[in-house]
Amino acid sequence: MVRTYQPIERRKVYELIAERMLQQISDRELRPGDPLPTERELAESYRVGRSSVREALRMLESKGLIKPSGTGAFAVAEYGNPLSHSLHFLLALEEASLHEIYEVRKILEVEAAGLAAARRADRDLAAMAAAIDEMVAGLSSEERYIAADLQFHLAVATATRNRIAFRMMNAVRDLLHRALGSIYHIPGSPERSITQHRLILAAVAAQDSEAARQRMREHLLRVEHDVQDALNGDRARREA
Repeated sequence: MVRTYQPIERRKVYELIAERMLQQISDRELRPGDPLPTERELAESYRVGRSSVREALRMLESKGLIKPSGTGAFAVAEYGNPLSHSLHFLLALEEASLHEIYEVRKILEVEAAGLAAARRADRDLAAMAAAIDEMVAGLSSEERYIAADLQFHLAVATATRNRIAFRMMNAVRDLLHRALGSIYHIPGSPERSITQHRLILAAVAAQDSEAARQRMREHLLRVEHDVQDALNGDRARREA
């Protein structure tokens, strides 16, 4: 058997800084709400340049481990959702496909709509309605529209009063952001989503659980088909 050896990749300074700070958070040396030292203090402590510290902080912030606390400072964020990291890891290993993610969405969100209809409060209906209004206002902005679209589904999950369901929806949300970017550019698809969201909201407001499940199922099936059509079209263009 012939052994193959790969070159050892050199770690970047900011990655090493982020790793050390992550270890402090994992060891509970730094707890949620604790302020972090300033950029200057971190640079002096690690004996590195401030640009490396700044990049390390940016990396930790992107992972939701720290959050801005004003005037350029940071604090440790509340402990995040481990499901998000697990799902990202599965996708990176190609152990989960987009189709499988949508299957999970249907399993989760269809029943969530039914629970939301049975348990919703007025504030939940207001949150869903506000998300739909934001989708309409964001039709000319991909980022704004997608953020509002995802916010609607999180509002439905919140209305279930099931914390695990909410955590699972949060995990799936991050993975869907990229896919929804394809849908946004399909003519008429954003408008169809708005119409379907209004139907879901109407069913939840009427406390009609079965109708809420049906409207959510129809919406997710249509979105999945739009995503698949977009991906197939991109593939065909590349092959051509």
